[in-house]
Amino acid sequence: MGMLYGYVRVSTKEQKEDRQLLALGEAEVPRQNIFMDKQSGKDFERPMYRQLLKKLKQDDLLFVKSIDRLGRNYEEILEQWRVLTREKGVDIVVLDMPLLDTRRGKDLMGTFLSDIVLQVLSFVAENERSIIRQRQREGIEAAKQRGVRFGRPQKPLPENFEQMCRRWIAGELSGRQAAMLCGMPVTSFCRKGGKWKEEQWI
Repeated sequence: MGMLYGYVRVSTKEQKEDRQLLALGEAEVPRQNIFMDKQSGKDFERPMYRQLLKKLKQDDLLFVKSIDRLGRNYEEILEQWRVLTREKGVDIVVLDMPLLDTRRGKDLMGTFLSDIVLQVLSFVAENERSIIRQRQREGIEAAKQRGVRFGRPQKPLPENFEQMCRRWIAGELSGRQAAMLCGMPVTSFCRKGGKWKEEQWI
């Protein structure tokens, strides 16, 4: 038997990893062999996961608490599972789902059942992510309809902005000169100056 490893993932720095660490500790995974990312599960471009992948060797055993901690992208979970189990020869145990334990059922039927369960759970994980995104979009749209503004608040315009706009529109100043006198970037001045011109019907 090879080495025991564990993988932990939380989506944000504010989320706690305690439950996952506790579960891996109960599985007797050495603390120094637990790799943790604080990052979205949308793909597998995560620094600690990539390090773990380099460490894993044939006959090593990898524990994760649940399939969505491994990732949330259906196709990529299946691809990583194939890389780990078939290319690297690593066994995987998903603690929340005893059927997903590649040490058991190494025969054709066991592998078949494990593959079906994995595909169903991977689909559920990605579907949940799609639902979350849809709810976020709906929430943002509802907030916009209520007049909530998103993004950084706009800086107030300089006191001489209107005067410089008039001189710029009259051709007395170039956009660069007017922007410099306002203490603004040229692109910002020209964009806001153009909008001001439209609003003033000049």
